[in-house]
Parts: sequence; structure tokens; C-alpha cells
Amino acid sequence: MQSGEESEGFKKTSTDWTSCAILHDKMSVPVTINLSGSIKEQLPTDIIDFIKRAGDAAEKRQQRLYLVGGVVRDLLLERCNIDLDMVVEGDAIKLAQEIAGVNQAKVTTHPRFGTATLKWDKRSADFATARAETYARPGALPTVTPGTIRDDLARRDFSINAMAILLNPRRYGELIDPFGGRQDLAKKLVRVLHDKSFTDDATRLWRAVRYEQRLGFRIEPMTLLLVRRDLAMLKTISGDRLRHELDLVLKEELPEKAIVRADGLGVLAKLHPALKGDDWLRETFAAARERCLTDAFHPQLYMALLCYRLAVKKLEQLIKFLRLPKATAQVLRDTLAIKGKMKELAKLGQAPSVIYNLLHDYGTTAYTTVSIGAGSETAAEHIELYLNVLRHINPALTGDDLKKLGVPSGPKIKEVLQLLREARLDGKIDSRKEEEDWVKEWVNK
Repeated sequence: MQSGEESEGFKKTSTDWTSCAILHDKMSVPVTINLSGSIKEQLPTDIIDFIKRAGDAAEKRQQRLYLVGGVVRDLLLERCNIDLDMVVEGDAIKLAQEIAGVNQAKVTTHPRFGTATLKWDKRSADFATARAETYARPGALPTVTPGTIRDDLARRDFSINAMAILLNPRRYGELIDPFGGRQDLAKKLVRVLHDKSFTDDATRLWRAVRYEQRLGFRIEPMTLLLVRRDLAMLKTISGDRLRHELDLVLKEELPEKAIVRADGLGVLAKLHPALKGDDWLRETFAAARERCLTDAFHPQLYMALLCYRLAVKKLEQLIKFLRLPKATAQVLRDTLAIKGKMKELAKLGQAPSVIYNLLHDYGTTAYTTVSIGAGSETAAEHIELYLNVLRHINPALTGDDLKKLGVPSGPKIKEVLQLLREARLDGKIDSRKEEEDWVKEWVNK
């Protein structure tokens, strides 16, 4: 971190909760903090070159360009983050198009929202015009109007996400922190900017929990009171938007931490009162990470474990409410279907053909979920046997072969193929010739 000594920043001298932001502005010591040194130390060279070129382009257009959001927060925390969110006090689309030409990047524009995305090599950056937001009613999407960087930061969820870094050459690296985010980082607090924050957008309740648990922070006491006060505001949010927040939780490194916390605060129950965040969830999520080799597999498996203890009717309610994608909904249904066969799966000495018939025709994630969640070593061994061996065993004869041997066309073909597979599975038949002999005998009978 470079010039400027640490400011004491926002010091609360009143318990009045009218506006943290106003109190902060009145009481902050005007000390300039410059993060150019942190940028140089923590960001890759090609990204530094990009943001400097972008700042130069904005300067020539007599506009101010800022790096905002999570990347600023993580620079101060010395955490790796290369998600580039840029805000310009001016026309973001025109600036992005100009930078795209210099950087040989592909640009995608969204004129309705005044935003653009640049992609080059394996990098990307989002540009947005600085804007102010107002909410017509709780839970509604905001009405957007052009604004200043302070307006843009004021619309954000928490003080630690409401900071910006100026990228114009003459003031490159200067921290813009009107709401005390830097001090809250030092105190490890998640704090909203005003007391109507959760009323305006109740998805912030989920985000408060997610940031608290990811960063090892705690929700600031007054904000925690607002969390409890505004739980009912989650009813103003559509299932789609809540599903998006849950998806983000499940993509966290340790999602069970946020789910357990959300349960304790009453947030989880607003998705469905039968969902639980407890020790069982902690243990099964940890087991899922040990079982899987790729991170991409985890979110859907986590979702299946979260829903594992739901009854079928309650699962269908949740699927409908969250409007889950068909693939995810199928995983959850498959999981409960296999779970419903647990009594048979957990029996010792089951014939391979019985195990096959219990388990065939479901998705891989569902098998893994039940293997982890069932708590039965025997059932887990049967699932592993099915996945590794049994599902790969098929008759040598085909339907055409059966017709030539005299099996009537239609349902009988499928029936005989199934009987042949079962005989193969149980070791009663070991070769193509034995299959042919068996079929001839069946036809004669």
C-alpha cells in the first residue's frame, strides 16, 4: 500500500441508525489513500497494462474511469481477484468500444443498460456507466438513471463492496471510499449502507451471509438487527433470483458454512422450512469434496445433498418455487427415487442382477449423492459395484440375433435381453454360445 497513512475513517459517535453513509461523510478525516502499489504487487502485468490503457482512454475523453467492487475489496485484503468491473462517469459503451480497438478485444454491448463487456485472450472486463438507482417498491428491480461514482457506490450492497479506485493517469490508484468500507475491512464487518437496504433488495440477506462466511467476517450488529427485522422481505423476491443467490452460495469453497449460518438466521427457511443446515450437512458436503475430483461437479451435488432429506412433495414444492433447470430437477428426483430403495440396497448378499435393477436408469450425480447421504456402507458398496462393474455388463446377443433365433418381434425382445443380462450379471451365462443355447431353450418352451 502506498501514499497516505491509515485514516481512522468512520467513527460512530451516535446510536442513531438514520444513515451510516451520512455519518461517515461528516466525520471522515480527508486523507488520500493510493493503491497503485497494491495494484502493481497483486495484479498480473497484462491486467495492469489494460487498466492503464483504459484510464488513458478515459482521460482523453475527459471522463473518469474507476475500478469498483470485489476487486477493490480483495486488493485491500491481499486476496487474488481478477474480475474487472469498471465504472465510467460518461458513456461506458463508447469508451469500451474505443478500448476494444486498441486491445484487439471482442466487445459485447447492452445499450439498454449502458454496459459493455470486453473479452480478449482469457481475460474479460465489464464496463458500466455510473448510475443511481431507486426502488418503486420492495423487491422490485431498480429504476436506473445516470449518476456520479458516489451515486454508483451508494447503490451497492455493503460498505466493503462500495469502494472504487480511480484509473485516470493524474490520480491513478486513488481510493474512493465514501462509506467507510476500508475501516469495515479492518474490523472484519459486513455492513449495509442504510437501513432500507434489505427492504429494497432482500437478496442482500443471502449475500450478507455469503460474504461473512467467505471472508471470515461477522455481520455488523446493527446490520444483524436489520437481517432479523427484514426476513419477511424475502417474500418480495422471485424464485429465479433466490435460486441465483443459492447457486452462488453453492459455488463457494465451503458452501456449508453459509448454509448453516443462513439456517441459524432464518434465511434458509424462507426457501423451504424443511431445509436444514446442521452437522449432517457439514459432514456430507465435506465428503462430497473428498469424493469428487473436479470442482465443476460440486454445485449440483451440493444441491442434491441439501435436498436429500426432503420428502417428495416438499422437493416438488422447492423445484417449482426456485424454477430449477430441468437437469438439476432430474438429479434431485433421481436422488429421492434411489433413496426410496434404500431398504433393498442396504441388504447384504443381494444378487448382482437385483442391484442392477434397483439402480439402472439414473444419473451419476444421484448415485454419488445417495452413496454419501445414506449412511449405509452396504448401500455405498452396492452403488460402487453398479457404477464400476454392473452397468457395463451387457448380453452378447442383439435384438436382431434374437429374431434369427426365433424370438417374436416386439416386447418379447426386450424381455429376453433383460433376462440374458440378469443371467450374465449373476454368472449363470459366460459366453455368446451359452446365450444362444439359453435363447433356443426359451423359444422351445
